[in-house]
Amino acid sequence: MFLEGHWVGASGGRAAVEHIDGIVYLAISLRNVGSGIAVCQGWAVRPGAARNYPTHVPLEEFRLQSRDLYVPAGDIGMWQGALRHPDDPIRADVSHAIDTSQPITVELLYSDQVGNQRTISRFGLTPANDSTWIVSLNRHWYLDWEGPRPESLTLAATHAVLRDQEAAAERRAAVESERGGGDSRDPRHAESGRSEFQQVDPTGT
Repeated sequence: MFLEGHWVGASGGRAAVEHIDGIVYLAISLRNVGSGIAVCQGWAVRPGAARNYPTHVPLEEFRLQSRDLYVPAGDIGMWQGALRHPDDPIRADVSHAIDTSQPITVELLYSDQVGNQRTISRFGLTPANDSTWIVSLNRHWYLDWEGPRPESLTLAATHAVLRDQEAAAERRAAVESERGGGDSRDPRHAESGRSEFQQVDPTGT
């Protein structure tokens, strides 16, 4: 439930994404796959797909959680946040994304119970229809240690995927251009020298 008394619900792998009376309501169903309790410390949201953002939002731009949100180890929980201020440019951009059925990117900052092991996890929220938003977990950033994958390797892998995608798109465009630029002559003047509309003597004479 939100401050206004507004209720939302989200099943596993889903999110609640609503724009009502100028307020953006967001909630994500979470599962803690770690061995310790996870404490939500802050969050950030941006319009558009995660691939548009090579790294996370600067730490100082995260919004603080007003509620204590704990997710037990090996269990499920819920994150929620809202954008209310009418002059907030992020609220305007995210509202537009919701109204036009565009993806949204949410990043959650969380820690262990004593405030250590700070981690940022990025979630992609993709609209499936008017009321269903699918959640995908895209990236993790570890703020207090290097983590299992150095950031340089992760960025290199991302750039490689984007290069491959661009090359594939260029190849498809080239193939379609070749198909569209084929023999455009009138079929009645084909190389056979016979019009497809020519009467043919069935006796062969």
